[in-house]
Amino acid sequence: MASLKQFRLRIRSVQSTQKITKAMKMVAAAKLRRAQEAALAARPYATAMDRMMASLAGAMQGKAGAPRLLAGTGDDKVHLLVVATADRGLCGGFNSSIVREARRAVRTLLGEGKTVKILCVGRKGRDQLRRDYGSLIIDTISDLGRPRLGFADATTVAARIVELFDANEFDVATIFYNRFRSAISQIVTRQQIVPPAVPEQTAPAGAAPYEFEPDEETILKELLPRNLTVQVYRALLENAASEQGARMTAMDNATRNAGDMIRRLTLQMNRTRQAAITKELIEIISGAEAL
Repeated sequence: MASLKQFRLRIRSVQSTQKITKAMKMVAAAKLRRAQEAALAARPYATAMDRMMASLAGAMQGKAGAPRLLAGTGDDKVHLLVVATADRGLCGGFNSSIVREARRAVRTLLGEGKTVKILCVGRKGRDQLRRDYGSLIIDTISDLGRPRLGFADATTVAARIVELFDANEFDVATIFYNRFRSAISQIVTRQQIVPPAVPEQTAPAGAAPYEFEPDEETILKELLPRNLTVQVYRALLENAASEQGARMTAMDNATRNAGDMIRRLTLQMNRTRQAAITKELIEIISGAEAL
């Protein structure tokens, strides 16, 4: 059985860990509010833009001369999976849930005979995926959002995707991220971003066509890369809020677990001390009776 000194050292160590986890929980809670507000503010614009681009993709499907970012390459043999995770851990199952969904997609695509390439956004996704699919990872983008996540970070990721697409490195690109629902709940989401996914329901007959001003080519040349950046930015914002929510929950659980461990160790230490006192009293009484 451990000595009283060992119990005191263990209790002091757990108390130090509890202070750290409590501080991390408070920091995550402060960051969560700002990240949540940013993610919720970006949703309406990103959703409306994605809906419009999907409608345009459906209208231009099969037409000659349609922009490649909108209509695609006409094939789906090579898939680029953009796996957006965090650079740091200690956030529960936030990173693992995204990587699990990405692994499932990789297995499905490889089973269908497709070629898969992975672009990791965040070190944690790269670290988990390279154990099984290291040969499929073509690049990693990390250290985004320091000191604060901005549109420029999404531009960096989107520019890399466009660069790969212009080089004919892939036909279809899909991004994986966690959509924020609450501090204890995130939804793993996969969204096709190149080309935009065509909606199942087509526009009704007689619907008014889109009118472009000044002209279609000029508008789409500016709009398509911006839409890609907006969708990536929405994914990064959702991830940032989900990460802080998951970290706050994980640190809260760790703080409570540390408190439970301190109580158990204190109880064991008191029992050990009582046993030692009882043993000494028995020895004293036995020695006195022997005299």
